[in-house]
Amino acid sequence: MAAKPAVDVLIVSLDSTGGLRAADMELAQSLRRAGVSATVAQAPPPPRVRTLALTDLGWALAARRAARAELDCLHPRAVIYSSTTAALLWPRPGAIRFDAPSAGNRRGRHGLWQRPLERRRLRQAPLLLPWSQSGLLEAPASARRGDRTLVLPVPVEVSGPAEPVRDIAAITYAANPSKKGLDRVLEAWRGLRADRSGERSDELLIAGASAAELQGAGLLAPSEEGVRVLGVLATEEYRKLLRRARVFVCAPRREDYGIAQLEALADGCLLVSTPAPGPYAALPIARELDRRLVSDDLRCALRAALEDPLPDYAIRAREALAPFSRVAVDRVVAEQLLPRLLADTRR
Repeated sequence: MAAKPAVDVLIVSLDSTGGLRAADMELAQSLRRAGVSATVAQAPPPPRVRTLALTDLGWALAARRAARAELDCLHPRAVIYSSTTAALLWPRPGAIRFDAPSAGNRRGRHGLWQRPLERRRLRQAPLLLPWSQSGLLEAPASARRGDRTLVLPVPVEVSGPAEPVRDIAAITYAANPSKKGLDRVLEAWRGLRADRSGERSDELLIAGASAAELQGAGLLAPSEEGVRVLGVLATEEYRKLLRRARVFVCAPRREDYGIAQLEALADGCLLVSTPAPGPYAALPIARELDRRLVSDDLRCALRAALEDPLPDYAIRAREALAPFSRVAVDRVVAEQLLPRLLADTRR
């Protein structure tokens, strides 16, 4: 006789980024609000290695161990693997939730072993839960056939009351500064400061990376004027800065979702961005809000945002983010996810 489930849904999560941890906790809370029990099994970071292929192997093994430990004691009715990497070596089939598949972000030698195994897992999964429709479109065609997909965004909410004065000119988030294109952001910022010599007091704040890291990578000179490096911040402290900033600026070389950009829009920032490839959820919203601010000419886009902002930008941004609200995502979880996730299980 099968053991009685101690939990309804087990979420297997990679402890790789703050954004991913927050997304998995949001999903667990949404499931609980829908009336089922949910537990997150956190896979601890593996040792650091040189290549992405080996990094993914370390994470896949860590996810397998974390899943096995919880499966043996909790006997969940359903399992959700958070990312295709977490599902690669799964000990039991389950739903796969992902921002982008390896087919999109592990090209060439970087995904030599991941991509074929990922295709198999995507075919085998009873349910696919992409964060966005664009993320699903990067998956192999075989994964998109049939009725096994449900787009499930990560909720984004306003973090608090608006500050009375937006006294920060611009802010950016630079964890993984190369992928985030911090070099291009800094080049545009320096050029803009040179153009606006009468307004030298404006600062660009950089969160998510340390000054030592950026200086060691040759991106920043010590004590550079007009730039302040904040390092890694607590979520509450970072979001408070967003509520004080006029502009969030970024130039990602690829964006798998863009939670930082969505948070910036929610907290009233104008979003200045390059038109990056990938399932960049905030990009079509930013274009709709003000096409001038989405450009490869980041310096001109920054100038437009700081000198000629559209007065109703923040109001329209909040309206555009309605599908990403916690209420909207809770509705999808309760009305669409749970009936499909638990359809073939028995207590």
